[in-house]
Amino acid sequence: MAAARRVLAVGAHPDDIEFRMAGTLILLKRAGFEIHYLNIANGSCGTAALSRDEIVAIREREARAAAASIGAVWHPSLTNDIEIFYEPRLLARVSAVVREVAPSILLTHAPEDYMEDHQNAARLAVTAAFCRSMPNCATEPPRAPVAQEVAVYHAQPHGNRTPLRQLVRPDLFVDTTEVIGQQRAMLACHRSQQTWLDESQGLDSYLDAMEAQAREVGNLSGRFVCAEGWRRRLHYGFCAVEADPLAAALADHVLTSRTAEG
Repeated sequence: MAAARRVLAVGAHPDDIEFRMAGTLILLKRAGFEIHYLNIANGSCGTAALSRDEIVAIREREARAAAASIGAVWHPSLTNDIEIFYEPRLLARVSAVVREVAPSILLTHAPEDYMEDHQNAARLAVTAAFCRSMPNCATEPPRAPVAQEVAVYHAQPHGNRTPLRQLVRPDLFVDTTEVIGQQRAMLACHRSQQTWLDESQGLDSYLDAMEAQAREVGNLSGRFVCAEGWRRRLHYGFCAVEADPLAAALADHVLTSRTAEG
């Protein structure tokens, strides 16, 4: 039986998917994939002026709008910002979403990124995928185990660098040049974050910061103007050793690091 053409993107906060993964998602949607969105945290700390309830409601509307703009299925957030911990209760909830979607491709954060929420979101997504077929691994709410193989891909860290400032070179480049305008429009849905990011992290313009990082990855490829970079996780427990469904699905838009070096 052919693998289901579904992809699940797991980000830490509303706008993380748009920053690092959305160009690839747009192309996968065009290739016929069913697209699913999960922001583990609800954006509760993304303000210096509003109450928790006010900003959570705003950021949910923004995230829903961004997902809807590309026909993605949006899944509700599971916890507050700065409360993404690698712990059993949250893992059980992330695992339930993974089993509901049963993706053949899972996209998530880099294992090393500039903040703990991103790193823990990646750990939770990976373990949830690893345990998808284990009957004795409980989920909340309860969901039946699934046998679907899944290939896990890690996005570039924010700024394309580890927390210790080391440049990260992807294994796989996805050419996002033709969709960068649509990706900017998706990120622009998160209007509440422009002032907050300027104040808290000095990003100047969050739209320009996203595109600048895409252009840096494109430059690393040696071929594309804008690109998103991915590193495929080791296959053990997830899929066949040769499985690379992202590269197969987007063959006309993909460059591997080996090809780039050659």
